[in-house]
Amino acid sequence: MKKVFLSLALVASLLVVSCKETTQDKVEDATEAVGTEVDAAAEGAVDAIDSTATVAGDAVENAAAEGAAKVEEAAKEVKEEVKK
Repeated sequence: MKKVFLSLALVASLLVVSCKETTQDKVEDATEAVGTEVDAAAEGAVDAIDSTATVAGDAVENAAAEGAAKVEEAAKEVKEEVKK
């Protein structure tokens, strides 16, 4: 019985020692580091989405301009054919 109490006391003292301020400080530092990395990753994702949206918007504008030019050219050809 004495060994059981001594074992429990030893385990309790180890738990108390492992929860010192240094351990808590390390946990806080690790938490801050992870938070910083998550923020950086989120900013990178936002930048990637913005650049992709810009590229897609430019592509749509270019396609629309090319389509309008082709329609105008086809209309001119039709007018020329009608005049003949």
